[in-house]
Amino acid sequence: MNEENSENSENLENAEVEETTEQVPDGKRFVKKKRRERLVRKGRLKQERLRNVGRFFLMCLMVFGLYHALKLKGWYMDSKAFSRVDGNAIQIINNHIVPSHKIMVLLKNSNVPNVPLYMARTASIKKEIMKLSPVEDVYIRRYAFPARMQIILRERTPAIMIAPDVKANPAAFFTTDGKLIGHEFLPLKKSYKTILVLSYGNKGDDYHKWDLKRVKEIQKIVKYIETYSKEPVEYVDFRNPNDIYVKIKSVNIRLGRLDETVYKRIERIPSILPQVKQVKTKVKYLDLSWEKVNYLKLE
Repeated sequence: MNEENSENSENLENAEVEETTEQVPDGKRFVKKKRRERLVRKGRLKQERLRNVGRFFLMCLMVFGLYHALKLKGWYMDSKAFSRVDGNAIQIINNHIVPSHKIMVLLKNSNVPNVPLYMARTASIKKEIMKLSPVEDVYIRRYAFPARMQIILRERTPAIMIAPDVKANPAAFFTTDGKLIGHEFLPLKKSYKTILVLSYGNKGDDYHKWDLKRVKEIQKIVKYIETYSKEPVEYVDFRNPNDIYVKIKSVNIRLGRLDETVYKRIERIPSILPQVKQVKTKVKYLDLSWEKVNYLKLE
C-alpha cells in the first residue's frame, strides 16, 4: 500500500511539472515578439515625425506663397485711377443724368486705396458721389487682376421740367420724389417723359419753394386733363399761380386757381371740347376758371 501511494504521488508531481512547463512561453519566441512590436512602434513614430515635418514645410510654403500673392500688383489700383476719365480702373454704370466727368471730379477728393482693393473701404467714395443731387443711391463693386472699381448709380426720375417760356431752354427740373435739380444737369435725354411747366422762378411763382405735394398736384392735374380731353398736355403755364393755363393739342385751357373745385371743372372738358373743334374762328382759350360757367374766348 505504501509503495502504491508513493507511486501515485510521484505521478501527480510529474503531471504538475509538465502542466507548468506547457504554460510558460518559449523565451526566444517572446523576445522576438516584443522586439517586433518595438520596431513597429518605432516605425510608426518615425512616420508620424516625417508627416509633422512635411506639414510644417507645406504650411511654410503656403504662407510664403500667400504673402507674395497678396503683394501682386493686380490687387492694387493705379495711383492715378481717380484722375483719368478714360482709364480702365474706374467704370461708371447707369448714369443717364450725371456725366461721368462730374463723378471723376468728386473722386479726386478721395484717395486711391493703397491697400489690396478687396480690403479697401468705399464709404468715403460713396459719400462724395451722393453729393450729386440727381443721385439717389450708389453701389460700388471691386474687382481684381487688374484691380478696378465699378460704380453703379441709381438716379432719381425726372418728372417736371421748368422753363420761363415755351421756346426757352429749361432752367431746372423736379424729380418724382420732389427734388429740385439745377440746369447743370441739363439737357436730359429724350427718353425721359416730363411735364413742361412755365415759371419765371420769382415773386409769386417761385418754384424754388415747391415741395413734393405741389409736384404731385401738377402731375395729377395733367393726368386728369389728358384723361378727359384724350389729348396730351403740351405744357402748364404757372407764371401766374392765381391764373393757370394748360395747353393741349387742340386748345389752351384756362384753369384759374387750383382750388378744391379744379377737378370738377376739368371733368366738363368732354362736353365742351367738341364745340371748340366746330368753331371756325380761332379760339384763344377754353375758360374753365368759373365754378359753374364755362365759355370760349375767341381771338
